[in-house]
Amino acid sequence: MGVDEEGADARSDRVLLEAIADRDRGALRALYQRHAPWLVLRLSRRCSDPGVVEEVVQDTFVAVWRKPGTYRGSGAVAAWIWGIGIRRLIDRLRKGSATARRLPSMSGMSGRTEPSAEEQVLLGVEYGDLGGALNRLSPELRAVIEATALDGLTMRETGKLLGLPTGTVKTRLMRARAELREALA
Repeated sequence: MGVDEEGADARSDRVLLEAIADRDRGALRALYQRHAPWLVLRLSRRCSDPGVVEEVVQDTFVAVWRKPGTYRGSGAVAAWIWGIGIRRLIDRLRKGSATARRLPSMSGMSGRTEPSAEEQVLLGVEYGDLGGALNRLSPELRAVIEATALDGLTMRETGKLLGLPTGTVKTRLMRARAELREALA
């Protein structure tokens, strides 16, 4: 096992996933240490409750441990992890939203019973007309539009995340927007 100057596991993400498939807990630890910090930051932009974010991050890596073989080998492992994490967050927000609707009004209580505006937008994207249109995009186009429009990444950041040249990101984004415009017209 390779270790870099800072003592971190130097194996690639793909090699770590293969080791996780062989039940190597050290590989899971290395993948977690490498990816959990940015996953927490990105999920925190979408959910203001740090407890929920931490649970979602833990659930994400439990899913990685249980089913590393669901990574198909196309695109960056980080993008695959992000996909798991954001779906888990949306599921959690949806459950929380249903709970909030069942709770009586608690005026004067400090606990939040309504989802934030950002959480409502996320749920609308996932389950509204836009969600259906996004789901009909090819996986390559959907990954680019989600990274840029929904996650707020730059073209360069998206390219790095997905392992694509910036020009390819621009082309795919243009195609995705055109397909979405047509689908939503």
